[in-house]
Amino acid sequence: MPDIKHILVFRLSAMGDVAMTVPVIRALVAQYPTIKVTVVSRPFFSPFFEGILNVDFFPIDLKERHKGFLGLYRLYRDLRKSDIDAVADLHNVLRSKVIRSFFALGGKKVAFVDKGRAEKKALTRGKNKIFKPLAPMVIRYTRVFEQLGFPVDLQQPIFPLPQPLETAVKAVTGEKTGKWIGIAPFAQYASKVYPQELMQQVIRQLAGNPEYRIFLFGGGAQEIAVLEQFAAGLTNVKVIAGTLKLKQELQLINHLDVMLSMDSGNAHIAAMLGIKVITIWGATHPYAGFLPFNQPMDSAIAADRERYPLLPTSIYGNKQVEGYEAVMESISPSVVVKKIEEALG
Repeated sequence: MPDIKHILVFRLSAMGDVAMTVPVIRALVAQYPTIKVTVVSRPFFSPFFEGILNVDFFPIDLKERHKGFLGLYRLYRDLRKSDIDAVADLHNVLRSKVIRSFFALGGKKVAFVDKGRAEKKALTRGKNKIFKPLAPMVIRYTRVFEQLGFPVDLQQPIFPLPQPLETAVKAVTGEKTGKWIGIAPFAQYASKVYPQELMQQVIRQLAGNPEYRIFLFGGGAQEIAVLEQFAAGLTNVKVIAGTLKLKQELQLINHLDVMLSMDSGNAHIAAMLGIKVITIWGATHPYAGFLPFNQPMDSAIAADRERYPLLPTSIYGNKQVEGYEAVMESISPSVVVKKIEEALG
């Protein structure tokens, strides 16, 4: 084992990408109990790492202290006080390159993630597409620690046990009875969002079973307004968005029996907690490596490639192809409901 006792892990965004680091870091410190890890990320993500032994969280301040190049140098000086031995750059963007370069100049070992950009381009291009599964992002993260001398085995993942719900959470959810289903119907880009009228059908079909209690996740006034429409008139459907803090949402998610999500952050949050996740994919595809951690490929419901052979057309959903605006409509609400019911056993 290398003479490394303290590893700095750098991953600032996006929410799903940060959530995917959690099972890897949890496995790392379990398999190497003498190692200490300090995670540098945005303050909002701090609850993701709470309760993991030997893991500290360092909130980056991009608005003031750590803003700009001089701010990054301040960040390096702040972190250097913690006796860092090595840097695992799980982001590999300009900011993280600057930080790891400072540490490398100081004689520390550094390693960074290979995002597989060329492979992803081949998967999404229109001509000469190479349609095959790429390495999952969590595996790409493990390769970074392997470069530092710490191979990580994800075959027997560790997940936190559900903790009793806080009074404030229970006031929203009530006592748990029957099956609890989470639904997160939004994503950053429209090409990753299941049409509202179809999602409404999914929710109404599920709500027809009195044994189910359905919780709707999202954020912001616009999304909350849509969720309120989804829940209207359904006594076993509850809008969670805007009512709980992130730490409380994590507590609730850890009590779910299944989460339905788009290709978005909520899918990865549920997966990092060991919850079954059903995902819906439009312009993107799980072959790009973003299938939620420890979930089977058949938990992903993808748009019809026979009707839309150019899929996937985007890695992140930010690129639309003419004529492919309605690919999500090739996924029937009954297929989604059936997949959820199968997951519930």
